[in-house]
Amino acid sequence: MSELFSLPFDVDDDVIARAKNIKLVIFDVDGVLTDSSLFIGDDRQEYKAFNSKDGHGLKMLIQSGVEIGIITGRTSKVVEHRVQDLGIKHVCQGCHDKLPVYEKMISELGLLPEETAFVGDDVVDLPIMLKAGLSISVNDGHHLVKHYCHWTTPANGGRGAAREICEMIMHAQNNYASAMEKYL
Repeated sequence: MSELFSLPFDVDDDVIARAKNIKLVIFDVDGVLTDSSLFIGDDRQEYKAFNSKDGHGLKMLIQSGVEIGIITGRTSKVVEHRVQDLGIKHVCQGCHDKLPVYEKMISELGLLPEETAFVGDDVVDLPIMLKAGLSISVNDGHHLVKHYCHWTTPANGGRGAAREICEMIMHAQNNYASAMEKYL
């Protein structure tokens, strides 16, 4: 039964050690929680596609005691609706300079950088990624982001990467098996 609760992808020991200390995971949106596609109608209404399995992973991670945050450069009603549905409390949209927002967020929560993880996909995310205790790129992230991160997910953004991150952190913090057992 224990093999059912092992991760279906490889994660090195340094990443697992870093993940054990994480109390807050901050996600970018476009390219991380979505596949980067932006659908904009003639009325300028914006649409995004979110992965429901990613959403369930985020809910499970919150239930395990890890906070979730969002820092994104764009502003969208769609994101407002999604974070409300998922119970994500720490959200900043329209943040073109993300680092000061990150620093303010962790200060208000009383956290150290090594207790935070940041998930990004593009060069605008690097300033936070270089500060966070665990920096993660999605598989289809920019090559510089992948070079400087601690771990790259097997899945692409919006295609299961967030779920992999949630399950990896839960696994590192010994919460994964108990979260999965309730479904069996």
